[in-house]
Amino acid sequence: MIFRREINHKLVCGNIEVICGSMFSGKTEELIRRLKRCLIAKKRIAVFKPEIDARYEEKKIVSHNKISIDAYVVKKTKDILLNSKDFDVIAIDEAQFFDDELLETVNVLANKGKRIIIAGLDMDYMGRPFGIMSNILAVANDVTKLRAICNNCGCLASYSFRKNNTDTLIHVGEKNDYMALCRTCFFKQNE
Repeated sequence: MIFRREINHKLVCGNIEVICGSMFSGKTEELIRRLKRCLIAKKRIAVFKPEIDARYEEKKIVSHNKISIDAYVVKKTKDILLNSKDFDVIAIDEAQFFDDELLETVNVLANKGKRIIIAGLDMDYMGRPFGIMSNILAVANDVTKLRAICNNCGCLASYSFRKNNTDTLIHVGEKNDYMALCRTCFFKQNE
């Protein structure tokens, strides 16, 4: 859904972009790349991450390759809306960890003419749609699905296979806990 309005004779269009894929596919790295281009264009950016993601640095989003950018840590989804007023571009990393309010939040912001860039896992460790992400993908104007390299065979990978026996849906982890697998290897591992 694109909302247009005129501000000082300039046309402003809201937009929702989603970067999704498996773990180790480069989602956060791509998000940071887009944000750096926004900074070059002198856009005011706000980056948000969920409180649960404390893997690298507390107040930054950090890719697996250690590329980072400053971020606000969010306890509740409504905090994104409350802290977005003065920004042109709103970025949200690890969107799968947010609650159902995220859908309304990003729609409200896009309808105000803001560019929203969201990164997150589209599937959980069992290969099912992950949290709010399927709803976000449905309303997105642009979707980029990235793939990793399968740790077993070297093909393109779309699945995040959990290596340990933890069966809770949310388990924030790294290479010790997960590996990227292609469809064939993922379903062989789950037989």
